Amino acid sequence: MKKIAIYGKGGIGKSTTVSNVAVALAKEGYTVMQIGCDPKADSTLALRGGVSADNKIKTVLDLIREKGNNFTLEEMAVKGACGVICVEAGGPTPGVGCAGRGIIAALDKLKEKGAYEVFKPDVVLYDVLGDVVCGGFSMPMRAGYADKVYIITSGENMAIHAAANIAMAVDSFKEKGYASLGGLILNRHNVKNEDEKVQELADDFKTEVIGKLTRSETVSDAEELGKTVLEAFPESSMAEEYRVLARKLIDF
Repeated sequence: MKKIAIYGKGGIGKSTTVSNVAVALAKEGYTVMQIGCDPKADSTLALRGGVSADNKIKTVLDLIREKGNNFTLEEMAVKGACGVICVEAGGPTPGVGCAGRGIIAALDKLKEKGAYEVFKPDVVLYDVLGDVVCGGFSMPMRAGYADKVYIITSGENMAIHAAANIAMAVDSFKEKGYASLGGLILNRHNVKNEDEKVQELADDFKTEVIGKLTRSETVSDAEELGKTVLEAFPESSMAEEYRVLARKLIDF
């Protein structure tokens, strides 16, 4: 089982990227689990038909609030597009509690309910909001969870700054046996000197840019349909970019 955590600042395209990678891997025959580690609980939307989907998912924190521990694995993990197993950690009531608590609860409950033994995933993808890496947000990096951390960034200054902070956190945790940094993923926003800026960041942390994604309307067109690019436009150049990235992510 390969366990991969994808970090990056809010709005950088983590969930879109992770969902397309998940479908690409599922289409290759892998059993894939995608765990949304963001209080907004929107990581797996494209795998479940989009915002207006009738098949809504209960977050782990929703279930704990409503049922304590009296809920089944099937209530917290549902199958989406191409059989990808979808889990959303969720978050606390707005303005109350720690947002990272949902991540801790989700990962603890998945183990407790025997998710890995039942579903036997070949690949686990953690989609993690990473503007800051502390408390529950560092949970997917810890020993026993992700093996590798990849950071999505564009060449925009705020994205570069967030990516550098995440990379520093990964580096500072390595002596604790946490996941190591696997590389950067450039999700282009078409800013000046974008490739050079991201490559400089990779050089600073002695890592590599393992994938580059084009800024394309194909992505937003697929999202309008409530689908991943791999499902909506499987013959597109963007679909192929996600396939190439998926292969690189599991090749470690």
